[in-house]
Parts: sequence; structure tokens; C-alpha cells
Amino acid sequence: MNLTKINLINFRNYSNNSITLNSKMNIFIGNNAQGKTNMLEAIIILALTKSHRLGVNPNIIQFNKNKASIKGTVKIDKFVSKLEVNITNDEKKLKINGSEIKKVADYISHLNVIVFTPDDLEIIKSSPNIRRNLLNIQLSQISKQYLDTYNEYNKILKTRNEYLKILFNNSIADKNYLDILTERLIEKAIIIYQKRKEYLNYIDEKIDFYYKEITGLSGLNVYYVPNIEFENYDYEYLKSRLTYIYNKNYIKELNYGMTMFGPHRDDFYFELDCKDMKYFASQGQQRLAILAFKLVEIDIFTEFNGTSPVLLLDDIFSELDLKKRNKLLKFISSRQIQSILTTTDLKNISKKYLDDSYIFEVKNGSIERK
Repeated sequence: MNLTKINLINFRNYSNNSITLNSKMNIFIGNNAQGKTNMLEAIIILALTKSHRLGVNPNIIQFNKNKASIKGTVKIDKFVSKLEVNITNDEKKLKINGSEIKKVADYISHLNVIVFTPDDLEIIKSSPNIRRNLLNIQLSQISKQYLDTYNEYNKILKTRNEYLKILFNNSIADKNYLDILTERLIEKAIIIYQKRKEYLNYIDEKIDFYYKEITGLSGLNVYYVPNIEFENYDYEYLKSRLTYIYNKNYIKELNYGMTMFGPHRDDFYFELDCKDMKYFASQGQQRLAILAFKLVEIDIFTEFNGTSPVLLLDDIFSELDLKKRNKLLKFISSRQIQSILTTTDLKNISKKYLDDSYIFEVKNGSIERK
């Protein structure tokens, strides 16, 4: 999978920019605050319909403009798709090959991306919600079934929470309706549990290999932690176990007015040398563990989708020493994966990688290929 062209109109500090990308490595170079990260953000929105930068979406549209547009051409083998995301203050419209797409689930996966940014430290350090969001983004790109199921689960969850409040405040409300909602919630939860478990098992099997490739050290693992203890992830067992949990905790959930058990409370964690990295690892170790995690995801996309994703690396060179930097570039080059990187300089990057790259200079919202 390659993103061959991208066009930005009134997007952040880009007024009207169109560039053609290399199928291998693309490096955007420039000082800070010139628009390098904005370019990566645009590609992420083109792929996922939303930004990875939380809380800053209102500034996506240029000042004094009423619409921003992101257009891209994606090539998978001989097939070409033209994607388009148009953003106003009130709505977002999606198009594929000129036809409007109403459902996000029908748009996602036409451009698959894996993103590594300096903020990814939060994956280890921050709340479970950050880690669940990562799982949801990646699994949604791989599996339309997962994306549909996850969306349906959230709708049922919202209705169930609202009805728990009704039951608490109204003694004559019908509990049978809650039981129906619970049964439907369980059906969706089982699929989410199974998909997440399969995904994280795959990560765990390979992550130590990539961590060792980059650092020369080993001992890295990833563990799935639902807020319910499960002996296995077989369908019938999960159904029985979840039914038991919801029946047992009916009064507790009624009093709290919310669903307290299920995949919306999931978590996973990184362990290095049998120690939780959230508490017993340096920032450097955490950063490299996340990078190894993202590299395994490339294998997952290739195996399950039959095509490699586009790898987006924001200011990665400033976080790695020379040895680790060139090991990463060697890995990217050997996989024949399209990569788009940002950096403030090209120092200490081996010439053999630069020779095969497109290098773009970014300055105050303008882009020029060097």
C-alpha cells in the first residue's frame, strides 16, 4: 500500500499544497513549527477520519476559511483509490473515488497507517483509555467486523447505562429490557475480547525480537488485562462467564448507574524483565518498547490484510542515538514499506538511505522537494 499523492487546502498552515510521494522513504525536514507534523496529521485524518492530536481539531481549518480539504491517492498493487476528507466547522464529509461515504466503517481501511510520535510515551505512562484507543484504531483498520462490533457495543452500552439509571429511579420499570440489553452487550463483548486477545498475543510473540533488533537487549512482553478474569477465550465460556458477572453485580451496577464490567474497561501493559514498564523503566526504554510494538504491527497488517501499511514517524531521529537510528532505517528499508518521516536535520543519516528517499523541505507552510 502506497500513498502516492496528497493535496491539502486550507489545512492548518497549508493553503494549497500538492506533493507526490516516494513509494519508499519520504523525509520532511525543517525547523520546529513549520508544518512537518501538520503533514503527518493530514495523512492520519485521510486514513482514520480524525486527528491523533486531541483537543486541537477546531484549529484544523485555516483562519478566515470555512472549509479544509485533504485529498490523497492510494495505490494497492494495480488498484488506485482517490480518498477525500472535507472538513467544516459543522461536519466532515468523506469520499472515495468521488462518491460520498456516509459510514466511517465503510471508509476506514482504504489507507492503513501506523503512527509513532513523541507523545506515544503516554501509551505506557497514561490511563487505560489511551491503550484501548490504540487497540481500537489498529484493529478497526484490520477488521471491519471489529469496527462494526465496537460501534454497536458502544451504542448498546450507552442505552444500558441509561436504563440502569431508569431502573434505579423507577421501581416499576421492566428489568426484562435490561436483560435483553445485557444479552446483546455480551454478544458484542465476546467478539471484542477475542479480537483483542488474538491481537495482543501476536504482539507478545514478536515484540521481544524487534526490541532486541533495535536495542540489543531482550525481556520485553505485552499482557492483556481485561477487568474480568477469564480462564480462556472460547465463545461458550466467555458467554457463561459474562452472564454470571452481570447477574452477580446487578445491584452494584444499579447503584452506580453504569456498566462496570466489559471490554470498555480493558487494559494491557508492557513488562521488561518481569517488571511493569510504567513504574520500572526509563523514558528511553519506554519509547523503544512502543517503537517495537509499532514494528510488530507492520507484520500484523501484512499478514491479515495482505498489504503493508504506511509508516508515519514524527521526529523519531531526535529520540534515537545514531546506532538505533540506522537500525530502524535498515529495518524500514528491508521491508519495502512506505515511510514518511519528519526531522529537523539530516545529520548522521547514512547516505545510502538518503539516496533512495524523497526529501522535502518544509518552511512556513510551503513544501519544496530538494
